[in-house]
Amino acid sequence: MTHLIEGFNLVAQPDVLLAILLSAVYGLVVGSLPGLSATMATALLVPFTFYLSPIAAVATIITASAMAIFSGDIPGALLRIPGTPASAAYTDEAYAMTRKGQAEMALGAGLWFSAIGGIVGTLSLVLMAPLLAEMALNFSSFEYFWLALLGLMCATLVARSSPVKAIASMLLGLLVACIGIENPAGTPRFTFGLTDLLGGIEVIPALVGVFAVSEVMRAMLTPPPPPIPKRQFGSILAGQWQLTKKYQWPMWRGNIVGIIIGVLPGAGADMAAWISYSMAKRFSKEREKFGTGHPEGLVEAGASNNASLASGWVPSLLFGIPGDTITAIAIGVLYMKGLNPGPTLFTERASSMYALYIIFILANIIMIPLGIVMIRLASHILRAPRAAVMPVIVLLCAVGAFATGANLFSVLLVAVFGCLGFVMERNGYPVAAMVLGIVMGSMLEQTFVTSLIKSDNSVLPFFERPVASVLAALTLGAASWPLIAWLLGRIPGRRAAG
Repeated sequence: MTHLIEGFNLVAQPDVLLAILLSAVYGLVVGSLPGLSATMATALLVPFTFYLSPIAAVATIITASAMAIFSGDIPGALLRIPGTPASAAYTDEAYAMTRKGQAEMALGAGLWFSAIGGIVGTLSLVLMAPLLAEMALNFSSFEYFWLALLGLMCATLVARSSPVKAIASMLLGLLVACIGIENPAGTPRFTFGLTDLLGGIEVIPALVGVFAVSEVMRAMLTPPPPPIPKRQFGSILAGQWQLTKKYQWPMWRGNIVGIIIGVLPGAGADMAAWISYSMAKRFSKEREKFGTGHPEGLVEAGASNNASLASGWVPSLLFGIPGDTITAIAIGVLYMKGLNPGPTLFTERASSMYALYIIFILANIIMIPLGIVMIRLASHILRAPRAAVMPVIVLLCAVGAFATGANLFSVLLVAVFGCLGFVMERNGYPVAAMVLGIVMGSMLEQTFVTSLIKSDNSVLPFFERPVASVLAALTLGAASWPLIAWLLGRIPGRRAAG
């Protein structure tokens, strides 16, 4: 109870409350602009967190990401252009509702069920994280090695592209993580004589380049969205309680799926939305109505994507393993602010953890009134000319990169990773897998070398410890799954059945 009261006191500070409010408005605006993802919105916030207290810095990441995931539904429903990848799963359904004159219901469902999903996901974080932290206190470097490797394997399995391309992206990320002298041997690797590379590749410039600059480059090559028609919106939340009662089971199923997907490293809100929308369509009693403007898919997918946001913090806070690209950025902010992820965070900094839980719930509560205002202002925000928005984003990327290292080399890194991210996306290579490789590469190497030193170069302890053996089996199963699936596809009987 003492830690809970301290957590409330930490959140009640004026700078934290102001950070929550401003980042909420920022997240709503950025998420509503087509093509600007929630990850990009979060990455652009990082330079501002340098000047904030630890709790205020984390609050900006949490609030902006939750708001951006919801507001991506707005251009999807009105223009058939998803604002974020998480909104793409049900954009056609929401747009069909708009054509039927039910824009208020479509947008209201996105807002209402996103808020519910976010609160349920937070409760799962509150319940799961401390229990897992107790177990994780007994982990050694052997378990952490398999856990990091399992996270990378899961990230390749859930990628929407081919597993081979996802694995290639992940290996590229691990290669980038090898650059510099911050390795167990302390020897320069892949520096090519450049002193700027001795410290390795900073995660933040890489993230900003991959997710922000590449989006700008993509926008330069795609035609601008059609102008939004002028219209007055009625009551935004009218009928949402009836939808809640009618589609109660799909809503809870979406929450549960979102929580499970969120915990998987590398999956994220967009994967949760796609899976939940597919499940809604598969198990619906009114399957024939899907695609004609049926709200059931919006209910389940909307609840799922925001539930996954909160549960994605479980592996991030416990093990420093990102649940998605947003928490990959958050991990960098946590380290920067002295809130190093790990099981001891829940014992030594318990009041900060309670503050984080409170921020999650507060962000999802204020999402409703601010979201209503945002929907009513949507016609003005969506009219912002792309030619004016994109240069501002590039400028913010450059300023943010310079602030991380106080040198121009970081700005160059942003440009390089922006071009790399653009080329990878154009050719179907998932950049999220590469980012996870960059973030987790050092952890993987450190735990592997430490374990070999402990075991006197023997690999047997990697498999002898009970928890390590289970994690090893899961990791090896995930790594061999693409080969198993390919072999099953080669069986004549199965091909004929397919």
